[in-house]
Amino acid sequence: MKSLAELNYSNEFVYRHIGPSIEDQQGMLGEMGYADMDSFIAAVVPGSIRSTQPLALGASCTEQQALAELKAIAGKNRVMKSFIGQGYYNCFTPNVILRNVLENPAWYTAYTPYQPEISQGRLEALLNFQTMITDLTGMDLASASLLDEGTAAAEAMTLCMRMAKSKGRTFFVDQQCLPQTLAVIQTRSEPLDIDVVVGDPATLGEHDCFGVLLQYPGADGAVRDFSDVIGQAHDNKALVVMAADILSLLLLKSPAELGADVAIGSTQRFGVPLGFGGPHAAYMATRDNFKRSLPGRLVGVSVDSRGKPAFRLALQTREQHIRREKATSNICTAQVLLAVMASMFAVYHGPQGLKRIAERVHCLTAILAKGFESLDVKVLNDSFFDTLTLETGTNTAAVHGAAASRGVNLRVINDTCLGISLDETTTAEDVETLWQLLDANSFLTVAEVEPSAASGLPEALLRTNEVLTHPVFNQYHSETEMLRYLRSLADKDLALDRAMIPLGSCTMKLNATAEMLPVTWPEFGAIHPFAPEDQTQGYRQMIGEVEAMLCAATGYDAVSLQPNAGSQGEYAGLLAIRAYHEGRGDHERNICLIPSSAHGTNPASAQMCGMKVVVVACDDNGNVDLDDLRTKAEQYSDQLAAIMVTYPSTHGVFEEGITEICEIIHGHGGQVYIDGANLNAMVGLCQPGQFGGDVSHLNLHKTFCIPHGGGGPGVGPVAVKQHLAAYLPGHVSNGKASPVGAVSAAPWGSASILPITWMYIRMMGAEGLKQATEGAILNANYVAHRLKDAYPILYTGANDRVAHECIVDLAAIKEASGITVDDVAKRLIDYGFHAPTMSFPVPGTLMIEPTESESREELDRFCDAMLQIREEIAAVERGEYPLEDNPLCHAPHAAETVTADDWQRSYPRELAAYPLASLRETKYWSPVGRIDNVYGDRNLVCACLPVSDYL
Repeated sequence: MKSLAELNYSNEFVYRHIGPSIEDQQGMLGEMGYADMDSFIAAVVPGSIRSTQPLALGASCTEQQALAELKAIAGKNRVMKSFIGQGYYNCFTPNVILRNVLENPAWYTAYTPYQPEISQGRLEALLNFQTMITDLTGMDLASASLLDEGTAAAEAMTLCMRMAKSKGRTFFVDQQCLPQTLAVIQTRSEPLDIDVVVGDPATLGEHDCFGVLLQYPGADGAVRDFSDVIGQAHDNKALVVMAADILSLLLLKSPAELGADVAIGSTQRFGVPLGFGGPHAAYMATRDNFKRSLPGRLVGVSVDSRGKPAFRLALQTREQHIRREKATSNICTAQVLLAVMASMFAVYHGPQGLKRIAERVHCLTAILAKGFESLDVKVLNDSFFDTLTLETGTNTAAVHGAAASRGVNLRVINDTCLGISLDETTTAEDVETLWQLLDANSFLTVAEVEPSAASGLPEALLRTNEVLTHPVFNQYHSETEMLRYLRSLADKDLALDRAMIPLGSCTMKLNATAEMLPVTWPEFGAIHPFAPEDQTQGYRQMIGEVEAMLCAATGYDAVSLQPNAGSQGEYAGLLAIRAYHEGRGDHERNICLIPSSAHGTNPASAQMCGMKVVVVACDDNGNVDLDDLRTKAEQYSDQLAAIMVTYPSTHGVFEEGITEICEIIHGHGGQVYIDGANLNAMVGLCQPGQFGGDVSHLNLHKTFCIPHGGGGPGVGPVAVKQHLAAYLPGHVSNGKASPVGAVSAAPWGSASILPITWMYIRMMGAEGLKQATEGAILNANYVAHRLKDAYPILYTGANDRVAHECIVDLAAIKEASGITVDDVAKRLIDYGFHAPTMSFPVPGTLMIEPTESESREELDRFCDAMLQIREEIAAVERGEYPLEDNPLCHAPHAAETVTADDWQRSYPRELAAYPLASLRETKYWSPVGRIDNVYGDRNLVCACLPVSDYL
């Protein structure tokens, strides 16, 4: 009979998370010549940085245990009826969208659509999002979402700085701008020497501005006509940004009609839960002549090899990380999953349904205002959409307290004023409760007040044009049709629920169902980010525990979970370094050393912090050139602020010289920033905070299991040693002063997805996390071992081993055959795989990262595909297939192509469709052929096409 320990292990989550069984791992180790895991890891990870003690994280547990523990923590949150508003609103997530998008792994386990042929469903949903935004804002084009409203406003500010003809250094912000948005703008502006002036737009003429931000409606609820202000700004060669409430735009004139140049805002209230502040999809739209300065991603329409319309990311050279130190933004991500939800909210409700929601919210607000008038409660704003500012005088605190005791949250503006914002979920009973809170003797009913309620919208600002006229917004209004539409889109895509996504540097691992379940619990999903502290004790406990878990995993002393993407974590880390030097009086330290192999967001983040980038060379093995580093560190010794180094290296190896790198930088007064993108190779084995790092950002959407969601959401916490702890981001809502300020709109960024990481770490425990890291390293080396005779492995470390990823070099293959890395990537689609990372960090290569979650069977299936593709390349090399007509250059093969009556190719249909016999049982068919990128950029279309174009 087996022991209790053995029986318990089979029920633990670790057993489910790590793909290869213990027997398979032993077999893989044996094939590579190792007796056990310990000897293998000793050959890969430098002994000088190996941890000697287990992580202080406790033991692993079952899914059921972890869920019960987290449910008890969540129960400490109090779900109240919030009328706080300020950019965050209760809403109804249609169940068909909740179940079939947010809770559907076909959507949340997908990767960024850099391979458009296998991303047509997501790309169509994002094109719907862009069309929705351009329709409502009146602008020419919109991006496929940004991180949050505050970030979008900051990005708009820098767009104005680049594009305005005014030479001033002042950015004017409407005093009715949302406070959290202003805070992010102030953080972003300071390193760039931008002077932010906050005031009444009527005083705009007193300032020499390059840009203006206006809030529409304002934080006080008033709806103002900004036409004259915008005209004045344009006369002074400034550009104008309008932060516009998305729901109000169903009733109000668009920002473009009022003359604005850029529109930004949040789409949260289009069916996305509050989630304590995130993740939510922001929007940004602008004029056509600013399209090449638009940050983030842009979905466009092109054609495939058959001439059929197909979607792709447009103008990919705009991607900011490609511009490196010349970048104007470090944004390389989006909020895809949330943008998809918001777009589907619009598809499901359609223009009439959305307008009814907006009219109902406004109608209830008008009734509320009229009732207050009859109760002699003064409403300070004459115009409004959904928000009222009440003069409550000395009763303010008492009313606020009484409301809380009845399960209602109001917004305290100051000692004498309260704010109330209504939303889609507000009922007539809620309105009557609000009257009673201001007048305990009130017996008013909505039925009494409704006939006399007047609109709070200025007639001159009412929208007159039709919006969302495209058929996609007008045909899926029954749940049956919506369900089928969502299914049809998901079926077009290749996500982690179908096959391994072997992307180097991106760590596409299991996003376990148990980790995802708590995200949609109301105790986490229905909490307003500015709810009082006594209502959010569960969130605060969970956040504190995640911070402690991450400190234990990394060896750092403090963590901020506020950054809502890896790019924001990078930025926050460099801001901490900058502020640390400034606090010590080292004002001249502004040089950031960055290895030539670094990810492009590194130099982009550095320049955003006002630092000057100096590139450090790498040697022939891809390691930092220590001689060049010493020379640069000595040359810039008095100016050295930091080095940014990725570990394991961007080339996928454990550099032996990492401790020496840290010593060199510290010896010249600089700080060491270790990019945590590859932390999946270190957890439980070594700790950046212990072998020399001062600060790291961590990608929770890589190492700690938050799913990529098709290109977002993500979380990018910043972890620091104690001397930098005081310089972590702060936030206006919680009163935590910080020299750095806020880097995201919400106090804890994308708080509602943090339970995913909590669950993962709790279920894995210290030993499980170590085993996961060992498994990731083993799987990568096993793949490299199987492929090395067919494809050169470009970089290896000590003992000819890689870390958690390997780089396959196709340069010689291209020279011999003419077959390109693109051809191999597209041919992998025919085998049912997403391509590895292409041409990064070295052109003409594939970077493969299998992660610990993939079984040996799946690893072998991938390697079999790569080896068979090598045979196809050899056939081209032998002249059996011409370079212009072979299975690779025509890949991927759509079902319509291989079933067509006419087949004129030099290779058989069977080879096109079923290059391996196993594919006959389960086959993914690309919905389109290879997409023409050049055509798409020359014929830029970034909104839904007429239906006739799809026929």
